[in-house]
Amino acid sequence: MKRIVLLLPFALLWILSCASLKAQDIPEAIGPGSYVAAGVGLSAFQADYGQRVLGGYMAFVDAHVTWRYGFEAEARSLHYHTDEDVTQRTLMAGPHIDVWKPSRMRPYVKFLVGQGHIVFPFKYATGNYFAMTPGAGVDFMLNDVVSIRAIDVEYQDWPKFTYGALHPYGISAGIYIRLNPMHKYPRRASPGYKLR
Repeated sequence: MKRIVLLLPFALLWILSCASLKAQDIPEAIGPGSYVAAGVGLSAFQADYGQRVLGGYMAFVDAHVTWRYGFEAEARSLHYHTDEDVTQRTLMAGPHIDVWKPSRMRPYVKFLVGQGHIVFPFKYATGNYFAMTPGAGVDFMLNDVVSIRAIDVEYQDWPKFTYGALHPYGISAGIYIRLNPMHKYPRRASPGYKLR
């Protein structure tokens, strides 16, 4: 037993030294890896309830585990160009998938679920409803940090709306910044580059 106790520090030291050894190689190119981005934009939606086009704004966060697969959270408020004070808000999240390999133009698809909130005419009542949103769009990278959300199209489904299923649909556009230093599309590696 004493021998095991005496050999334990040496065994730990040996394990740590083995773990610190890494095979290094210079990659052909640096991949985009994971990233987190946050942005804002403007929206125009056909409200369906009241048959009126509402304007508003949105904020969103994209968190990608790889260059292709990620998660998007989005909040939208539609309160401009209303009729009888009818407004809508949504708070949704779900998978976000880039369609092409990383390049300056990045088409994507997404499917979000969450809550839709509506203020009924003359603010007599409000309601919260489950909502689903398939969507697609195109982002355009200006540089390694700033990108334009050129177009984002969504078709919402509020299946349990009080007066029958509600289907708002619309477009958005905006701008976002990447919050971490990873490159979102491949670039040539420098000669002294080391894997981390």
